[in-house]
Amino acid sequence: MTCPLQLHRLNRATDTSTGKANGLNCQKQTRRVQAKASVSVPETVARHHAHAVGPNQCCSVVIQEIEAPVSAVWGVVRRFDNPQAYKHFVKSCQVVAGGDGIRVGAVREVVVVSGLPAVWSTERLEILDDERHVMSFSVVGGDHRLRNYRSVTTLHGDGNGGTVVIESYVVDVPSGNTREETCVFVDTIVRCNLQSLAHIAVH
Repeated sequence: MTCPLQLHRLNRATDTSTGKANGLNCQKQTRRVQAKASVSVPETVARHHAHAVGPNQCCSVVIQEIEAPVSAVWGVVRRFDNPQAYKHFVKSCQVVAGGDGIRVGAVREVVVVSGLPAVWSTERLEILDDERHVMSFSVVGGDHRLRNYRSVTTLHGDGNGGTVVIESYVVDVPSGNTREETCVFVDTIVRCNLQSLAHIAVH
């Protein structure tokens, strides 16, 4: 199955009941993105957000426009070793494998702030493309309910000196929860993170 990519402006999430096959290839999906989004989304960017979704998974995508250049925003996002710079739900982070420089395959252990249904998370860097401004990580362990979580974040210019940040994910639906409940929970965290990123990048 493929997650339908529908982008909405300024942190409005996609359909939270996603996880159903839509039969769209990348080209058709890109046209759908551009029809839904208030900003232009290149096909090369949209492709990164086409996730394969299992029968007990959900996916969603959030977009954030930031009035700062891509280089400034990317300098914060690419720091796999320092997610707490803009992710306020992260208390601390330590790279435990492949940490001689930030590179694909590196593994970090993240401690989550109290109050969330999680304690810590082990995460692996899957993509770090400094040229195309693409970063992806997957959750490979930890004490939390978000199993098989994979996130992709892309940055591209808005044509006016600003940046469009798109973050999408796919994750298992925990036992006892619906797809909608799972996406609402994760979308809330992603929105908070991207709002924090926007604040940091412009100050």
